[in-house]
Amino acid sequence: MKKITILLSIFLAAGFVAEAQDTIRRREVNITSTFKPSLKEAAKININATPPTPDSTTPRLQYNLPNQNLLFSFQPGSLKPLALDVDSGGHWGNDSYVKLGYGNLKTPFVQAGFSMGDGKSVGVNAYVKHFSSQGKIEHQDVSHTNIDLNAFFKTAGNLEWNARLGGKREQYKKFGYEPKGIDVPEDSLKVRFQTWRGRIGFHNINRTELGLSFAPEVRVDAFSDRLGTSESISYFFLPLKKSLGTEFQADFGLEANIARFSPEGKDRVTNNFFIFSPSVHYKSPAFSIQAGVRPSWDNGNFKLFPNLMAEVATPDKKFSVQAGWTGYYRYSGYQYQAEMNPWIWSPETTFNSAIEERFAGLKGTVGDHVSYGAKLGFNTITNQPLFINDTMTGKSFLVVNEPKLNVLNIGGELGYTLGEKVSLITSVAFNRFKTELNDKAWGLIPVEFNSRLRVQVMKDLYLNANVYAFDGPMSLDKNGTSNLQGGLDLSGGLEFKIVPRIKLWLQFNNILNKEYQRWNQYPNYGLNILGGVVFSFAQNK
Repeated sequence: MKKITILLSIFLAAGFVAEAQDTIRRREVNITSTFKPSLKEAAKININATPPTPDSTTPRLQYNLPNQNLLFSFQPGSLKPLALDVDSGGHWGNDSYVKLGYGNLKTPFVQAGFSMGDGKSVGVNAYVKHFSSQGKIEHQDVSHTNIDLNAFFKTAGNLEWNARLGGKREQYKKFGYEPKGIDVPEDSLKVRFQTWRGRIGFHNINRTELGLSFAPEVRVDAFSDRLGTSESISYFFLPLKKSLGTEFQADFGLEANIARFSPEGKDRVTNNFFIFSPSVHYKSPAFSIQAGVRPSWDNGNFKLFPNLMAEVATPDKKFSVQAGWTGYYRYSGYQYQAEMNPWIWSPETTFNSAIEERFAGLKGTVGDHVSYGAKLGFNTITNQPLFINDTMTGKSFLVVNEPKLNVLNIGGELGYTLGEKVSLITSVAFNRFKTELNDKAWGLIPVEFNSRLRVQVMKDLYLNANVYAFDGPMSLDKNGTSNLQGGLDLSGGLEFKIVPRIKLWLQFNNILNKEYQRWNQYPNYGLNILGGVVFSFAQNK
């Protein structure tokens, strides 16, 4: 046992000695642990929104409403035939009508209108009107027939085409001869004018990518009388507008009028004029101005017209002041003269009239229903036709030319509109003429007054009234110079619906039975009454 103990001691001592002698062995320390270091979470900042202070004040809102009382100086190009023209800007209803009547002066009356198409991309309108009368004076007969066909259609290429084809036939008798007891052949009393007219044009619906708008058109009129005298008028117009930003616009216009007057048994007379109209427009909410010139050629003779117009308006557009100085040519041919005075002899020649207008005026509205306007103008007209009675019986008028006519014009207009229930428009015009060659402005009216009222009394009853008055023009006959007495004409009427598609109408003309003469030796009709029925039918489903 003692030996075993000694041996174990020797072995342990040897192991220690051996380990003490090993100086090359690499020393390592291995530590094993489950601990993972981590950072302490940072404290978050909590932001709580403060509720707004309650606002008890009432907000003040500004409204800019457009004017509800609009008066347009021209009617839309497309025609919607209606027996009752309350609202010419209404939705296309595709309606048609026939209006029939008869009057106390042996007056048959026929009027009809027909519409076809959807009114958006294509539309066709046909319009027919005829009436005739026989007055109390011998040969005081008149007959009018008018027919028109209008059409429009839109293409996929941003274009809208418009076309018109129509004709008019007018018949009169020259009953104004004196003395009344003389024997006048009836064939020498007959007057007949016939007109055929056509028009075609197109315009872009939206401006092009370059900001251009264009609307070229061509019009052709063929006019003739029963004695073989004829006239043809061709008119071409090419307007072009270029947008230059939001406030400026450049305008260019080309006009050409080619007229051929062919009197019976005489040489043909040619009258042409050409106009080029460049101008620049500036428009802001309170101010607009147009500045340009119109180089023109009348049968090869050059004339430069001004083209200046300006308008200043209040911010709410309820009041504005306008001024301008502009000029242009007008063909004063046989058709123009016959529309003014149907009892004329055929003229020996025709002219182009040069017109220069210088004007200043104002317009505005009061409230939502009242509108007004006033204008002061000074016009100069060259080659203005005037009319004098012939020296035989006075039944026909000779056309004389005034080389230069100055006209001082003062005009005003007042209107009241209450929706479609009440419409009242009153206008007055004062003209003072100064001639260069003739003693007076023969046949031109110095003062005119016109007032028109339309009232919707109830849902299916409409009343209308019209007052027309004028100061008599100066006339020249075989007895010398005279000033015709003025005239006053009061008319009125009504339309009443009795069933959904049928209306009754009644019209009174010259209610006061006043006798007056617009043209010397040609008194008007006295009191005349017309009445009838209107059949309306819609083609819509």
